[in-house]
Amino acid sequence: MDIKVFLCRHVPLLALICLLWSCQGRSIEEKAGDAAVLSWEQIESRARGATVNLMMWAGDPLINAYMQNYVRPALKERYGIELAIANGQGSAIVQNLMAELQAGKAESELDLMWINGETFYQLRQLGALYGPWTDQLPNAGYIDFGNPFIGVDFQQPVDGFECPWGNVQMAFIYDSLQVSDPPQNRAELLAFVRANPGRFTIDNQFTGLAFLKACLIDIAGGAGSLNGPFDEAKYNAYAPQLWQYFRQMKPYLWKEGRTYPEGVAPMHQMFANGELWFTMSYNDNEVDNKILQGLFPESARAYAWETGTIQNAHYLGISRNSPNKAAAMVVCNFLISPEAQYRKQDPAVWGDGTVLAMDKLPEEWREKFRALPNRRYAPPRKQMQERALRELAPEYMIRLAEDFRKEIIQ
Repeated sequence: MDIKVFLCRHVPLLALICLLWSCQGRSIEEKAGDAAVLSWEQIESRARGATVNLMMWAGDPLINAYMQNYVRPALKERYGIELAIANGQGSAIVQNLMAELQAGKAESELDLMWINGETFYQLRQLGALYGPWTDQLPNAGYIDFGNPFIGVDFQQPVDGFECPWGNVQMAFIYDSLQVSDPPQNRAELLAFVRANPGRFTIDNQFTGLAFLKACLIDIAGGAGSLNGPFDEAKYNAYAPQLWQYFRQMKPYLWKEGRTYPEGVAPMHQMFANGELWFTMSYNDNEVDNKILQGLFPESARAYAWETGTIQNAHYLGISRNSPNKAAAMVVCNFLISPEAQYRKQDPAVWGDGTVLAMDKLPEEWREKFRALPNRRYAPPRKQMQERALRELAPEYMIRLAEDFRKEIIQ
C-alpha cells in the first residue's frame, strides 16, 4: 500500500470514525462481558471446541509457517481450538469491524486481530475492542507492562485492550562489501548518497515512514522530544526542516527520487541483487533470517543509527462482539507462553523479539532464551535497545504520510 492509497483509505476512515462516534456518542462502550467474571479454568473449559477467527498480515513465509505448522496444531491438540487465519491488516480490520457496528451485528466475524499503532487508535475510537482482559491471562504475569516499549502503543496506554505479542526495532541493513563505514546520522547519510547516487532509497510504506519519524525526532531534539499526544505546533516547526533535508537527498536517491519502492519486499530484492546497497527492516532480526533463507548475501549487516531508530511492539486485540472471547483469550495466552515466545524468537523460525521480561521467567526458561542461537549479522539486542526511540502518536504518521506525498512525491 503506497502513501497515496494509505491516505485514501485512512483519512476518509478517520472521518467516518468521527461521524460514527459523534452519532453514537458514548453509547458504544467497551464492555467486559461475562468472560471477565470467569476463572481461568472456566475460560479454558468454555474455549474447548471453539473456532477462533484471526485476521493478520500473512505476507511473510516464515511467519505463516510458524502459525500454520506450530501454533494451529498446538492449539488444536491442547485446547481443542480451531484457529482460522484470514489475511488482512490495518484499514481492512477497521473497515470490517466498523461495517459490523454500523449494521448492528450482534456477533462479529472476527474474534482476534493482529494490530498496533493507528489501528489500535481507530478501534478504540470506534469502541470496537473488547476489554480490559489481559490481566486474566496467566502468562501475562511474565510481561512487564511498565516498560514503555511494551505497555504503551504509539503513545497510547494499552490498558488491557490489547496483548503484547512481539517487540522489534527498526534497523538499517547494508552490504558490508560495498559500504565500509555506514552513515550514523542524517548528515552522514546525505554525504553518502551524494557520493553514491542511486544506492539508497526508502519505501513508501510503514518502514519508510518509520525512517521519516526517526528523522523528525532527531530534528526536534532527539529521544523523547516528541513523546506524548500529537503536538501541532511542534509538527509545524520541525516537519518543514525534514522536507528540506529530504529534498537535498532526493536527486541522489534510487531513480533520482522520482519513484519509491512499494514496501520493503521489493527493496529487499533490489538489495539482494546489488541494485541497492541499503535496505531497511522493522525487525532487527530480519537480516539473520533473510541470510538463512538465502535471500541476502552473507555480507549483509544490520545496525541502528547513533541518533536512534524506532522500537515497535505489536499486539493482539479481541473484537468487542466476538462470540468466542474465551477461546480468543486462550489463544493469546498460548502465544505469549514462554514456549511459543521462545520458538518465535529463533531467527530460523521467525526472529521476532519476545515481549516476556527475563527477570519474571522461571530460571529454566531464562536459560533456554539465553541458549537461543545468537543472531550473527545484527548487533546484540541490548546494544540496539540503547538506541531505541519510542513510537510517536498516530497523528504524526498520518501527517507525515500526507505531507511526504505533497512535499516529496508530488
